[in-house]
Amino acid sequence: MNATTTVSSAPALRHSRAALFAAVTGFFVITLDAVVVNVALRQISLDLGATITGLQWIVDGYTLLFASCLLSAGAFSDRIGARRAYGIGMAAFVITSLGCGLAPTVGVLILARILQGTAAAVMLPASMALIGEAFPDPAKRARAVGMWAMGGALASISGPVLGGLLSLVDWRLIFLINLPVGAAALILLGRVPRSAHRTVPVDWAGQLTAFAAMGALTYGAIEAGAAGITAPLTLIAFAAAGVAGAGFVIAERRGPHPMVPLPLLRDRTMAVSIGIGFSYMVGYFGLPFVMSLYAQQERGLSPVETGALFVPMMLGGAILTPFIARLSERLGARTLIIGGLTLMAAGLTVIALLPGGTPIWVLAAVMILVGLAGPLVIPTITAVLLNSFDRQRAGTVSGIFNTSRQIGGALAVAVFGSLLARSTTFLQGFSTSLLIAAGLALAMSVLATRLPRR
Repeated sequence: MNATTTVSSAPALRHSRAALFAAVTGFFVITLDAVVVNVALRQISLDLGATITGLQWIVDGYTLLFASCLLSAGAFSDRIGARRAYGIGMAAFVITSLGCGLAPTVGVLILARILQGTAAAVMLPASMALIGEAFPDPAKRARAVGMWAMGGALASISGPVLGGLLSLVDWRLIFLINLPVGAAALILLGRVPRSAHRTVPVDWAGQLTAFAAMGALTYGAIEAGAAGITAPLTLIAFAAAGVAGAGFVIAERRGPHPMVPLPLLRDRTMAVSIGIGFSYMVGYFGLPFVMSLYAQQERGLSPVETGALFVPMMLGGAILTPFIARLSERLGARTLIIGGLTLMAAGLTVIALLPGGTPIWVLAAVMILVGLAGPLVIPTITAVLLNSFDRQRAGTVSGIFNTSRQIGGALAVAVFGSLLARSTTFLQGFSTSLLIAAGLALAMSVLATRLPRR
């Protein structure tokens, strides 16, 4: 009997491992493509003649579609099955990465990045669902999710340096590297059993109005830097964002199957968590964007040196991550979140106020404060949020929270890029951008006092 059990469990173990490695690989490339492009912006600008506006869209095209499609991507995964959804998402990600790598113009690159962000949105919830199906035991699933999260952490740490090294040869390699990685993930996926699927209504009205509102708001923020806040296109974009946002509220209030149930947003923990996720990403996503341009354009650093500038920041967060659960038990979740946001605000403020000739190693050291905020804030607020709602709402709650984070990142690039373009000097726009991010983080640290202590 033991022999029979061993033989029968061996294929299941192989299937579970294949599902896990496929999911980890997917999360790795999703995270990598969100961070790797920053250190290559200077080379892309020189090669394709991209302006600040073009560079903003190269970054935001990916983030914007990722955010707007994430809300309904979970329903799509449930409808056709996690295995099939992941396969479609990864195949599309590989194809669009090839499009990014071969793009002859800025416009083509932006379009490819937009499609790449859509593919990433399809992959993310499907990768989590694959793990849930492969590891029904809660303890094993928790360890699997930990490995999945480490895939994202590894991408965050290695992304800037990897982007710098590849850019020494050709910036296009930062996208083409996804081809062999994606192919390996698809091969692993072939060893995973088919997923169950079920009929899940799609909130098309909510999805379309959400995309229109996010897109118009981001476009308006970017156009404000290129043409001015009172330019006709800017005003039209902001007005369209307001109309689409109102349409989204109506669709979610009256729709039979809303992807964002409005009563959830009235919950205090939910509302505070959305604000924290948004504000955190303004600093965490906005800092690499402006710092990469500053390091290369104002200080003359190479792509590799620019990537190395971020290593202490990313490494500090990675070292702290394994201790977060124990710290949360001892100090309380609220204390960690407030402390992390305060550290982020302090780090961004110091960087913003340092003189232009400050040694690079000082900048790298101060940026560690921002890196430490990551593990203190995001895993902790995620746990608080999920523990505040029943399991049946976990997917919806997670989708709303992560969408708020991506919107924060997209708007940070849009607004900060506009400030760089419209300021008298680059350093003035740089400092103003980081002070805005610091102010948001500090405000959210005060608001976080409304959260449960544990």
